[in-house]
Amino acid sequence: MTRPVLVIGNKNYSSWSLRPWLLLAVKGIAFDEVRVPLYQQQSKAAIQAHAPAGRSQYGKVPMLKDGDLTVWDSLAICEYVAERHPTLECWPSDARDRARARSISAEMHAGFRALRTQMPMNCRRTPAPVPRDAELDADIERVIEIWTNALAEHAAPGSYLFGEFGVADAMYAPVVLRFTAYAVELPKTARAYADAILALPALQAWIADARRETEVLEHFQK
Repeated sequence: MTRPVLVIGNKNYSSWSLRPWLLLAVKGIAFDEVRVPLYQQQSKAAIQAHAPAGRSQYGKVPMLKDGDLTVWDSLAICEYVAERHPTLECWPSDARDRARARSISAEMHAGFRALRTQMPMNCRRTPAPVPRDAELDADIERVIEIWTNALAEHAAPGSYLFGEFGVADAMYAPVVLRFTAYAVELPKTARAYADAILALPALQAWIADARRETEVLEHFQK
């Protein structure tokens, strides 16, 4: 049986690529990866070579190729993986918990503009704070609120948002890396959660790969 192929960008910078990659890796789902360095002269053509029929101009990662099906967009890929592997509990089994996990995943997918732009993911960055405006502070406070509320209701400190590692954790993993790179101080519960995510062997493998990359993208060098 052919393994699915996940097309990703630079591991040092591509937070959207990390999300489905981490879900697949933590859940033990076998897949192959194709890394396309972003913002290079040949990047768009390389990505388009993997684009689904009818989307020949599609130039973004990640994409998951599973047989003759191509799924794009991080959250859509995670949803597809969850449907293909229902016994792995990518979403909580309880309907109410599942709705909340989907809500906070969608919130991350659609929002947090200041966090994305002012604190871009950079695994090679020496941890240090950056100047923070009110919008960035609000984004950071909202993330901490999301984590704290979920952990208070569903898991012991140091565990995952809804007990088992799932899509919601994968969606927030790049934020953990951002908080680390920009030396964001966290309250006890949020710090324990961030440490649990950082301790994942799969995430440590991603970080190690990211640090071996040689591409430098200036607009990510905050």
